[in-house]
Amino acid sequence: MDIRPLEDRLHVSPQILPEEVPTAAAQGYRAIISNRPDGEEPGQPMTEDIRAAAEAAGLPFVHIPIRGMAMAPDDVARFKAALAELPQPILGYCRSGTRTTFMWALSQAGERPAEEIIASARAAGYDVSPLGPRLEG
Repeated sequence: MDIRPLEDRLHVSPQILPEEVPTAAAQGYRAIISNRPDGEEPGQPMTEDIRAAAEAAGLPFVHIPIRGMAMAPDDVARFKAALAELPQPILGYCRSGTRTTFMWALSQAGERPAEEIIASARAAGYDVSPLGPRLEG
């Protein structure tokens, strides 16, 4: 797994596999957020398989599927609520980690300075600067 920290409570990764969930739990992750919809590409693991693996490992699992970069305000609100309610640290994933990083960035708008959000994402290898004014909150 290629896991990268955005902040202490949330780390992001490209697609994880059901058999990697016990490793994530052993590494100290206490919950999982998925932003990847089923059926994006052939051969990707199904959400319910990862959910089952998470539950078997004792990890709460939240699925907020995002197609492309179409992040509605309700999606961001659900993501923000999950960050606040789930035990931490949380492992978030999508196909590459980008959508989860964008969701995190939007959830932080108005809570932290835009420059800090952009710098945290950049340190993890993601560029959220296209969100520009939306990060000002």
